Amino acid sequence: MRTTRVLSRVAALGAAALLTLAGTAGVAVASVAASGDDEKPTAPTEAGTSFRTATAIQQDQEATAEASTGDYLYWAFPADIGQRPTVHATVELPEAASGRSGSTWQVDVYDGLRRHQACRYGAQTKTAAQDAKTVELSCTLRTVKALAEPWANDPLQGTYYVRLTVTDLDADALGLPMKASTKVTSNDGGGAQAVDGALAKPLVPGIGTKTAAESSEPEDGWSSAWWSSRWLWTAGGGVLAALAGVGGYCLTRGSGRPSRVPAGI
Repeated sequence: MRTTRVLSRVAALGAAALLTLAGTAGVAVASVAASGDDEKPTAPTEAGTSFRTATAIQQDQEATAEASTGDYLYWAFPADIGQRPTVHATVELPEAASGRSGSTWQVDVYDGLRRHQACRYGAQTKTAAQDAKTVELSCTLRTVKALAEPWANDPLQGTYYVRLTVTDLDADALGLPMKASTKVTSNDGGGAQAVDGALAKPLVPGIGTKTAAESSEPEDGWSSAWWSSRWLWTAGGGVLAALAGVGGYCLTRGSGRPSRVPAGI
């Protein structure tokens, strides 16, 4: 009977600890959802022509631009710790038949140090079909880290550049009007991708004015590297281990000295 009460008490304490951790995580998720309900600024309708003039956009914004075939189009977006960005680009091909068939388009992504970032998956390069009106491209990057070795090419917290251009096109199709759009979405890599350490500052443009650097900052600011969901798992594991130790002790310590045994023996 006593053992049953002990086990019930341990189970109740464990349930209370798990509910507390779940409530903490729920508050964090709710705060993120609330921040996402805020009105987003108007999406840009133009693109830059170089790294220095890249048009700043936010994630989940669909930016558009009108240009000519052969132009290089640049956008810049922020990527924070733990995010796994995916760049989507759509090209509306020129009406001329020569511009619709055989043209090859490519989207490239560079980090704040202008290092080319490889795509984990996605159609980074695509050739337009014979009667295609649009070409859709995508590039999913690796999870953004808080710190990396100097020799590594890991994606780090900061600004990322998107470059869209045509790599193969008939000479008589150069200069034809075309339209392009791009959008960046992200998935959360979770605590499994967390690392110890952090950058002194995010890798943002170091040229121009301070306003130019802030334009590529997330709307809710950069996150710090000290917090990750690993803290919740670590705290939860510690609480459950302590409860398991208390429960094991209560089950194995016995009921004490029998009443028939005299004291001091």
